[in-house]
Amino acid sequence: MPQRAVIAHHTRGTDAGYNGWDLTIENGHVESRLYRVWPGNGIGVRTVRAIPAQKWQHLTVTYDGSSRAEGLKLYLDGELLETTILRDEIIKSANVLVDHGGQFVLGQRFRDRGFAHAHVDDLRIYSRDLSNDEVRHLCGQKVKLFAYSDKARAKRERLKQARHAFVMAEDAMNEIPVMKETAMPRETHVLARGQYDAPTTDATRVTRATFASIGPAFPKDAPLDRRGLARWVTLPENPLTSRVAVNRLWANFFGTGFVATHENLGLQGTPPTHPELLDRLASDFVKSGWDVKALCKQIALSATYQQDSKAAPELLAADPENLLHARGPSHRLSAEQIRDMALAASGLLNPERGGPPVSPYQPGGDLWRESNSMSPAYQQSIGVALHRRSLYSVWKRTAPLPNMLAFDAPTREVCTVKRSRTNTPLQALALLNDVQFIEAARALAPQVAYDACPGGSAFAALTGRPPDATEHELLDTLLTEQTSHYQTQPDAAAKLVALGDTPPPAKANPVKLAALTVTCQVILSLDAAIWKR
Repeated sequence: MPQRAVIAHHTRGTDAGYNGWDLTIENGHVESRLYRVWPGNGIGVRTVRAIPAQKWQHLTVTYDGSSRAEGLKLYLDGELLETTILRDEIIKSANVLVDHGGQFVLGQRFRDRGFAHAHVDDLRIYSRDLSNDEVRHLCGQKVKLFAYSDKARAKRERLKQARHAFVMAEDAMNEIPVMKETAMPRETHVLARGQYDAPTTDATRVTRATFASIGPAFPKDAPLDRRGLARWVTLPENPLTSRVAVNRLWANFFGTGFVATHENLGLQGTPPTHPELLDRLASDFVKSGWDVKALCKQIALSATYQQDSKAAPELLAADPENLLHARGPSHRLSAEQIRDMALAASGLLNPERGGPPVSPYQPGGDLWRESNSMSPAYQQSIGVALHRRSLYSVWKRTAPLPNMLAFDAPTREVCTVKRSRTNTPLQALALLNDVQFIEAARALAPQVAYDACPGGSAFAALTGRPPDATEHELLDTLLTEQTSHYQTQPDAAAKLVALGDTPPPAKANPVKLAALTVTCQVILSLDAAIWKR
């Protein structure tokens, strides 16, 4: 074999990534790896010494099916090679034991450039691991071989079946990725001008530490790993973490934090508007044991938060951004809050906690699949799963749900510390045409249909306050106009009330239900409904 070679069998399993086995030669060292997702979930070994180059050799790899690195062995011309372990942990056993399809490849791995000419003279694959004597016999050495007894064959078959059953039982279990410290920290260097291929020496090597200028000293009894870093971050005398947390939670209530640049509370960020209050809340937050609910209660019950958002013209001119908090907060709700508000007001919201993600309404499947043929088709949830809180809606990194994207929900390609808030025609179009909001309006309509003023009751349900006289009059006029319209367009009324997975009341009048549905939709699209005031 030459110095650069690849033999691989890859299987596309149910997990993210590819699982399988490969045998490679890198810089003269032979590696045999069996993995579900490399490098975090697999086993692998590497020869201690490089094998000779430019010479035909007999290379053998065996595996005993144990899902342990010690089960991988490498032989050169019949002699067992000394190896070091690259990885020795598989969460779930290796799927190569089970036939999941896939392909066997010479000279290339999946998404690997590979090489054009793989010099392999003779390739043999066996359905079991070979003994040392069998390996020596294959490469031409004279050894005395013994036949397996029927009893030994029966035991081997039972072991194979037991391992197969074990792997299949594990395969059905869901996996949750976690991070874990490596046995040895990765060697890290200061690179000249950040170049990844810059020369490295002992002088450029750095060790784990924190900056002495931005916080207290690192605890002497803390390990130099992520656990130790977490201890340093949450030290009572370290004000940085609590300030950032309080600033973010304050922004959730008031639209912006004490420091407007949520992503940067340092020298390059904006200075805090109320530094003393920020420090006081940060101190209380730490003393409470980092109790988020207690902090939220403290903010929500404050006189500052409970102010009316209306402002006199002179106050609005003096402080247009409300940095001094002389009036209550006023800003548009987030994408998730708007959807959850509509579902809650309509009575459709499913309050179930926890569980797997759900797939709400989405127009078509092309947006989900994009141009990547590997993306599975979008499978919309059914029943009450459609109406779970937006927290549980499925996310795809490059393709957010369209009705979320219209309200400034970001993609997951990069970290977004602070969302933007815009006001665009697309938002009104989503509220008036997206099936999720039409269904919510249609579900709310029968609940208020028999009230003395259906429009007013719907307004109160969606905005949290009764309509004033002008709003009351406009809603009555709108409901009358829509009723007259759908009386002449009964087919359109029936089509409108049929939208959504939840069926309309069986005895409902389609014309009246459609007219009141449109009225509820209009209320839902008002600033009074989708703005926090």
